[in-house]
Amino acid sequence: MNTLLITGTDTDAGKTVLTTALAAYWQTYYSAKSLGIMKPIQSGTGDRELYNQLFSLNQSLDEINPLYFQAPLAPPIAAEREGANIDLGKAWQAFQNLQRSRDFLLVEALGGLGSPVTYELTVADLARDWGLPTVLVVPVRLGAIAQAVANVALARQSGVKLKGIVLNCTQPRSDQEIADLTPVDLIQSLTNAPVFGIIPHLADATDLAKLTQVASQLDIERILDFKF
Repeated sequence: MNTLLITGTDTDAGKTVLTTALAAYWQTYYSAKSLGIMKPIQSGTGDRELYNQLFSLNQSLDEINPLYFQAPLAPPIAAEREGANIDLGKAWQAFQNLQRSRDFLLVEALGGLGSPVTYELTVADLARDWGLPTVLVVPVRLGAIAQAVANVALARQSGVKLKGIVLNCTQPRSDQEIADLTPVDLIQSLTNAPVFGIIPHLADATDLAKLTQVASQLDIERILDFKF
């Protein structure tokens, strides 16, 4: 399956940065192959508009994001505010259409693995039910080790196909701070999951050349694992 889900430990972990970096890398080095980007559920403005602005995807906003709610809240709450239902069948159909029509599909989750999709399902449940190979983004900050351990445990308990972890600097960090806050060897030992690399803090997260460079410094082959 040439599909990858980007999820995180929490909101603002860096899912969008990794997704845009991978998309920038793809359109630079695999331009002959078609790319799709999808965010199944979005609450509030942001990601779908960014993807539409940055990349030549030939996708409508509804194809990028089939379920949209105005309030920047958890989807069950945002949907209730609008008197709407969360129609996962609609999102699944949009996902299947893109998967059939694109050589590779990047799917960005909402929130973290434990974030609610409905009153019954979390992002981890959705990743399992849709059979999505998954990369977990862990922000470089105090508590990151515990977050990584807890989220990898949730992924495994839920049956998620977790490929590994990417660390993301949500603010400027020195090499020493990164080593102290997110020691790679310790995280890999505790989670038994590979760390594919570290994304530095980006002053401009829309600079496609910089995003491509950042992606190239990750273990990109293991992340994308693209089969031609």
